[in-house]
This record gives sequence, C-alpha cells and structure tokens, in this order.
Amino acid sequence: MSISPPPLSTWALNIAPSPTFAVDAKAKALQATGEDVCLFGTGEPDFDTPDFIKDACIAALRAGKTKYAPTPGIPELRSAIAARYGADYGLKVAPGQVVVSPGGKFSCYLAILATCNPGDEAIIPAPYWVSYPEMVKLAGAAPKFVLADDSAGFKVTPAQVEAAITPRTKLLLLNSPSNPTGAMYSSAELEAIVTVAVKHNLYVLSDEIYEYLVYDGMKHRCVATFSPEAEARTMVVSGFSKPYSMTGWRLGTLVAPPAIAKACAEIQSQTTSNATTFAQYGALAALRERPKAMESLGRMLAAFDHRRTLMHARLNQIPGISCLLAQGAFYLFPNISSFGLSSQDFCGRLLEKEKVAAVPGSAFGAEGYLRLSYATSDETIMKGLDRLGRFCASL
Repeated sequence: MSISPPPLSTWALNIAPSPTFAVDAKAKALQATGEDVCLFGTGEPDFDTPDFIKDACIAALRAGKTKYAPTPGIPELRSAIAARYGADYGLKVAPGQVVVSPGGKFSCYLAILATCNPGDEAIIPAPYWVSYPEMVKLAGAAPKFVLADDSAGFKVTPAQVEAAITPRTKLLLLNSPSNPTGAMYSSAELEAIVTVAVKHNLYVLSDEIYEYLVYDGMKHRCVATFSPEAEARTMVVSGFSKPYSMTGWRLGTLVAPPAIAKACAEIQSQTTSNATTFAQYGALAALRERPKAMESLGRMLAAFDHRRTLMHARLNQIPGISCLLAQGAFYLFPNISSFGLSSQDFCGRLLEKEKVAAVPGSAFGAEGYLRLSYATSDETIMKGLDRLGRFCASL
C-alpha cells in the first residue's frame, strides 16, 4: 500500500505565481508557433545594456572575478552606491548601509523579512506591483490594501493610509514612480504620507527602481530625505535593471539604517550568499562612468517619452477606453470597465482573438484596468492598438 508524501508547506501552497511572467510566457509560446503577437506585458526596457557596462563585466571575468564576493556586495560598488545617494539626494550614506542583492525584487523581500513578523500587517497602496503582497505573505505577515483609482490619479492620501493603520501595522510600502500605473507622487504628497508613517512608528519600504524614468519635468524625491525620523525608518530599494537596461543581470540595491542593512545582509548570507560577482563590476562601471551612463539613459528616456504620448493618444481614441498620462516608468494603465468584462477575461480574449498580450488590472489589485508596457517599438504600439481598437469594437 503506497503512502502519499506529506503536503507542501503553507508558503508553497498559498503563494500565487507572477501574473506578468504568466502572460509573457503564454505570449512567447504563441510566438514560437509562428503567431504575430504584440507584446505589451513585459516590464523591461527593450534596449540593450550599454557596451561599456558589458565590457567591464567581460574584463572582470577575464581578470578572474569569478569567486564568491562579500555577501552585501563588493566594497567598491557599495561605496559607489553610497556616493551616488549623496550626489543625487544629499543623503549621507555609509557603505555599510548598502546591500547589493540578486535583483530589486529580492531587495524588497530582504527588507520585508528584516522588519515584519508573523501576524504583522503591511499597508500596500493599490494598484500595486504584483510581488508585494506575496512577499509580505511569505514573511508570515498580512498585506492590507488601500485603493486609489484613476479618479484619484492612482495616488492614495495620507488620510487613507492613517485610516488603515492598526496596532498590528508594521510597514508601509511606497512605489513612486509606480508599476503598474506610471503615477508619480509629488514631493509634498510623499512627505505628507511619510509623516503619517513616522507618527505611527512604522517602517517604510520605498521602491524607487524607476527613479530615473520620469517625464514632463517631474523630479523624483528620495523618501529617506524628508526628515531624520524618516531616514531612520526608511529602506530605499533601487537597482540597475531599469535605468541601464540590465534586467537579466539581477542586481538590486538596498539602502537602509545600519541595523536593518546588517540584518538584510545576514538573511542574504543564508539564502543567496551574494549577487553575481562579475556582474557587480558592470554595475560599478555604470556608476563610475556616469556621463556615459546618463547619455545612454537619456536616449532611452527620450524614446520612452515619445512612445508614452503615442500610446496614450491612441488609447484615448478607442471608444470605451480612458487612460491617464503616466509621469514615470514605462506603463499605462487604461480603464476598460465600460466593456463589462473582468480584466482577466478581457486580456484572455484579447490575446486569443487579436494576439495582443496585456496584463489584467486584477493582478495589481485593480479590477477594470489593463497594464500596457510601452517598452516596445512604435510599430508594435501602432499595430497592437489597432488590434485593441478592433477588439473593443467587437464587444
């Protein structure tokens, strides 16, 4: 008589797969069969990593930089990251406050694991990036959502945040510029929200991975700069994937108060050990050769800005769709609620009938919307929105 193996862990049974990766995988499977699919689901720049960054990585490989690195990152890179925060935001960051991890996602997870206990609550403004609630749950804590729809510009208010706080609340997550909406809080709006977090003695996780991808003269403000009290409780996450088109390099950064940074490094030592050694030398080149990096970023940003306005105009020409103009990142988040379909059904039928891949708003905690990435060509945008218009007309 055979005996079934014991059940999987609670974490494994309750974790939800990434909807963005699922859409991308399904669309690419269709492409592999010869279908002409317009991909709007991927959250990565469609530009190559600059050659000078690749060359630095190649040089590191040839120099034998293929062994384990210190868990929180090679010293030169941690120092360069600390200096970058001083130059960009006037923050006095010591290298010991910096942890380099295998991707911005893991940096977020480290921050959550270092600050949240089972039974704690973490406030997450919605629409949110798909991984935030799952990472909170993996830490044994409970996500608590505060929704702001397009009528509010997808931005929560200090009053909404304060109303959601309970004695169990431990952490507030912020993401500006936003994935999935492209919304961006003003400095005054962010400061007012952070003041609430300080008042209630919360930690703040500020995901600033899109800090350089901003438009219309907007200026990004690092959350840790608002006050000494804010700095003492804020964990700032960023990385190299978005500004330098280094998504596959898997290099995230965490800047935090010393005790939190130390805890994150210790957790990382027992999980991933360190970020890939030779990849860190490519990232170091991006910071040391800043003029080259900023020139490359400027070209990419100009292309994104053009695509942003092109996609926005075309979306708002489709009867039944309304869409705000994003101020950051490379996403638009159009409202499709007028068609009476769930966003999951809408996206499934859109991919099946018109071979257009988009991510349903429900994946981001916002039913009635889609996320479309404009990190793709003008040709794909024009063709894909022609197909979307035809699909909407058929409903």
